[in-house]
Amino acid sequence: MTVVRLILGRPLASHEQKQQRIGAAAGVPAMGLDALSSSAYGPEAALTILLPLGAAGLHYIGPITIAILALLVMLYFSYRQTIAAYPVNGGSYTVAKENLGVWPGLLAAAALMLDCVLNVAVGISAGVAALVSAVPALHSYMLPVCLGILALITLLNLRGTAEAGWAFVAPTYLFIASLMTVLGLGIFRALTSGGHSAPPVAPPPLPPAVEAAGGWLLLRSFASGCTAMTGVEAVSNGVSAFKEPTVRYAQRTLTIIVVVLAVLLGGIAYLSSAYHVGAMHQEQPGYQSVLSQLVAAVVGRGWFYYVAVGSTLAVLCLSANTSFVDFPRLCRLIAKDDFLPRPRAVVGRRLVFSVGILFLATAAGLLLVLFRGITDRLIPLFAVGAFLAFTLSQAGMVMHWRKEGRRGRGERKQMRPHEIARHIAQHQVRLWVNGIGAAATGGALAIIITAKFIKGAWITLLAIPALLTLFKLVHRHYGSIEAQVRTHEPLDLTHNDPPVVLLPIGRWDKVAGKALRFGMRLSPDVVAVHLSNLEGDAAGEETARMRREWAEDVEAPATAAGVPPPRLVFTQTPYRRFCEPLLKQIDRLKQQFPDRLIAVVVPELVERHWWQYPLHTRRPEQLRAALRRRGDSHVVIIDVPWYLED
Repeated sequence: MTVVRLILGRPLASHEQKQQRIGAAAGVPAMGLDALSSSAYGPEAALTILLPLGAAGLHYIGPITIAILALLVMLYFSYRQTIAAYPVNGGSYTVAKENLGVWPGLLAAAALMLDCVLNVAVGISAGVAALVSAVPALHSYMLPVCLGILALITLLNLRGTAEAGWAFVAPTYLFIASLMTVLGLGIFRALTSGGHSAPPVAPPPLPPAVEAAGGWLLLRSFASGCTAMTGVEAVSNGVSAFKEPTVRYAQRTLTIIVVVLAVLLGGIAYLSSAYHVGAMHQEQPGYQSVLSQLVAAVVGRGWFYYVAVGSTLAVLCLSANTSFVDFPRLCRLIAKDDFLPRPRAVVGRRLVFSVGILFLATAAGLLLVLFRGITDRLIPLFAVGAFLAFTLSQAGMVMHWRKEGRRGRGERKQMRPHEIARHIAQHQVRLWVNGIGAAATGGALAIIITAKFIKGAWITLLAIPALLTLFKLVHRHYGSIEAQVRTHEPLDLTHNDPPVVLLPIGRWDKVAGKALRFGMRLSPDVVAVHLSNLEGDAAGEETARMRREWAEDVEAPATAAGVPPPRLVFTQTPYRRFCEPLLKQIDRLKQQFPDRLIAVVVPELVERHWWQYPLHTRRPEQLRAALRRRGDSHVVIIDVPWYLED
């Protein structure tokens, strides 16, 4: 068993694709971890902005969360319609491209790609922050732990979507169960005690207020809290990962994700106010995440605390899996439209898009290194891409329903009056759902950009145009290739004489003999070129020996067989150069045979083992590289390998 097979598993055949598809049970951990885990850092990001208000800031987290939940409900109904209308991968990219145009679609794609990379970095860094809350001794090792978790998640996804989804089932549902238990118990105690329950472990005291509440501060808190919705679009981006019927399983998965997320966000906001739990700066010693403080305040620091915090750590880190499911599929759609390199569309050994997975892992790793794995530094970059994709998707769906309305006029002529009324009403409801969704997410996007611009959102606003430029350059390259190679002309058989064969030869042996026989089958005009003095020794004796061997072992058998004997040409190499004399000989043959191709037959020893590789010269590779650099359409290169025996 090879190392690759041991790590990644056996290669999967194309007909096993359906077995890799998932249902709602595996769909929640495979595509919902991004959204569910954001409940751990979304409310904390909002509370961090409210820190200057001191304890008074807790009075505002409730209204801010209600606004976020209202936006979440709009997104749910909007994306439920998107899944039904476009049951394919790509989500916002597909919807925007088909209804708003190619470049709005690419704008949505760039936003989604950036959001996926940031989700991986933020999820893992927030998970490690939860770990540091429970084990403060690891504070100095945050970045290495982040990179180690990233490597593990990458490996799991290279093994296949189904395996990754089922591997994350246990921690996902443990997280949901433990957090729901904490929220239920905490809310019960808060209600029965009249809002004055005594926590087993009191949270750290909030700092004194240093400023009064203002509209701008509350808008900034809302913008940071909106990071809790960044994974809602994930299901629509990867619908094809679900088994049949895909729409039903995708919508069911979306419903579970949104309901659980709404309960978590509402419960955390209520308990934060009831137990006086605020945010702390992640870089300060003794840092405790909001969830860590809440769990300790409700159940203490016993075994259940470590179960809850441990499952939070797992889910936050594994939330990157959502991006690993969506990002490669999105890249494949863009690559199939020739806006990304085509290798992104190639399916790997485990029926996943391995190139996209590795690219995502590399980009997220660089981001973690750049920001030292600190969540607070990454959060300002987050949510811009997600809400830009939300807005373009909803605007695209508005145009979709308008087109459907025009197409439906002909169908309504065959309907009864009450059926026409019901059809129009359904169409208007769908149109308004997506219209309100577009307006709401567009307004939220404006707030997020304004509130986060100085804090780092400007980096996102620069990265998106850079991606669009990349799309344009890649598309131009493929367009240039297509213009050069496309043809509708019949096969041209003029000047179709056999090529003139050129064979570089160092000495007469079995390797040269195999290449020479092949060349003589191609053409009666074969020119063998012997480069004398290539090793720096005297050329006279070497040339005489080669003439004698050629006459006895090549010319005599060829004459006896009645075929034209190959011609042997000697070329001196006083400076021991290999490629230049051969290129000059090719130029002389082109002048002698202007209407014929020159076929350069390159004999080459092929090593069986890695340790044999440095024992031989790399002259065949150097010759091929030199010929390709010339870009001569009248020269073809033919390899004739000689495989060494074990």
